[in-house]
Amino acid sequence: MEKNQYKLCIEVLKRLEKSGVLKQIVLIGSWCIPFYKEYFSGVKFLTSIRTRDIDFLIPNPSKIAGHVDIAELMKDLGFIVGYKGSKGVIKLEHPDLAIEFLVPEKGRGTNEPYPLPELGVNAQALRFLNFLTDGVVTVEIENIALTIPHPINFALHKLIIFQRRKNDDKAQKDMESALRILKAVVEKGETDIMVAKFNGIPKGWQQKILMGLKKAGDSAILDILKQR
Repeated sequence: MEKNQYKLCIEVLKRLEKSGVLKQIVLIGSWCIPFYKEYFSGVKFLTSIRTRDIDFLIPNPSKIAGHVDIAELMKDLGFIVGYKGSKGVIKLEHPDLAIEFLVPEKGRGTNEPYPLPELGVNAQALRFLNFLTDGVVTVEIENIALTIPHPINFALHKLIIFQRRKNDDKAQKDMESALRILKAVVEKGETDIMVAKFNGIPKGWQQKILMGLKKAGDSAILDILKQR
């Protein structure tokens, strides 16, 4: 991870905190990985990442009060408004980072962007995101209180979505980060928590996770989840 990239990420978080937005959203993308360092203190855990995407989950309905123009808030940092896909999902683009907002998909879902007038942007609705907010932890990063998914939820979610990726490189990164975290969970002695979280999700999701572990070729974690 580039030092300048990390510094820019921290500045983004600081601005979101000062605006009052950060406490109402959850950081869910791969940028969570370096922020799990404190959780896994005393355990071998590689915190490096290879991504420029910062993904924020907005609860639906949003709890953000008032209006914050996110594009204007980040403009002087060099972020410009960009668009993703044919439907025009808004991303804030910078040579080092790209900020995107996501919301949980409800019902049958839609390909249309989800409007977030309180932030002056729109978001992409995706499946399985509620699982990331079913268990969260709060970490302190340079005096910023940051809400992120519990690492087990994060890893199990990655095992589902890497199989849905059309981009092979992103799929590989998701798979590797999921296995890295779950191995650290086992080393930390939290196997029972991992199993309890796995057993608490829908059977269909469990099967997708087991299939993900089979594709990843990790028999150790697979055996733990299948035998409990």
